[in-house]
Amino acid sequence: MKKNNFIKNILLTAMFSTALAGCDFASAPKDEIHADGKTMGTFFSITVVGDYPGGQKGLDKDADEVLRKINKEISTFDKDSLLSKFNNSKSTAQFRITQDMADILIESLRVGNDLDGATDITVGPLVNLWGFGPKKVEQQDRIPTDEEISAARANIGLDKLHVEISKNAAYVRKDNPDIYVDLSTVGEGYGADKLAELLDRKGVQNYMVSVAGAIRTKGVNNRGKDWVIAIEDPSNEHAVGRNVIVPVCTKGQAISTAGSYRNYISSKDGKTFSHIIDPATGKPVDHKTVSVTVVGPTALWTDAVDTGLMVKGGEEALRYANERNIAIYVVTRNAKDDGFETHYSRAMHRYLECE
Repeated sequence: MKKNNFIKNILLTAMFSTALAGCDFASAPKDEIHADGKTMGTFFSITVVGDYPGGQKGLDKDADEVLRKINKEISTFDKDSLLSKFNNSKSTAQFRITQDMADILIESLRVGNDLDGATDITVGPLVNLWGFGPKKVEQQDRIPTDEEISAARANIGLDKLHVEISKNAAYVRKDNPDIYVDLSTVGEGYGADKLAELLDRKGVQNYMVSVAGAIRTKGVNNRGKDWVIAIEDPSNEHAVGRNVIVPVCTKGQAISTAGSYRNYISSKDGKTFSHIIDPATGKPVDHKTVSVTVVGPTALWTDAVDTGLMVKGGEEALRYANERNIAIYVVTRNAKDDGFETHYSRAMHRYLECE
């Protein structure tokens, strides 16, 4: 269920945020320090308003250390990562993990169960079967058969994975030796959270960090205004960041988006299949919802929730969000399939009121 993200690379700069907020451009902006690069098969970006201990070099070094540690724990693309070793093991005995990895698993399982399995970190066998995992396959010549999908579904399920915490250690255990955990659904959010923790430890009061479309903010931008993130118009998949549907004022919260239209495979007859897999069917989602944006306390949580709501589809996502007072923004294709409609939950309203 690895996500594409509509807010990835869409003018995530303090100037853009300021312009949307309608601030006074006569005021002199404060200095910024930036860091950016590649991680988890995607991109990260950090904007610090003011100083950082050690300056630019210090920020680059510290961010790199944080992200390298995460990759060595949860990447499925690194065969030597802790998660890869667990996935490749056929043992059903306890497998020792770090407390950080345990935290990711516990939160993912909690959110997944609350979403009735729509977010499922054990969906890896299906992700790999459809060609979206670390072992890429040529899908234009062949779409998985129903028999293959059924066989893969036998090896998924949140109830088949168990995290066990003792006084001095953390462990994960699988009931089925073929369980394959894929944390790409939540890894970007977790990375954004860990970068935010780094900045907090260093005493930074104003920042924005993003790992792909998972974003954390604190304080204000370089003109003293709230950070503003744009939800993108998906009408042109090649014009990243050029068309904005709505600005979102983060108010110090995390924000992330799950979307379905940029990462897909095509069959010979031209039919496209989204990379977002519905664990209940074993197949890519097939509805008119193209993105779900979630605002909440941590990027790990929003990252887990937005994928599950994307699987459920817009109408069910809005019902779920309104029942639980969750802030979400949904973009769907209209009935004629020639444009888009937008809807948002009651809790989202306050984040759309930018000063």
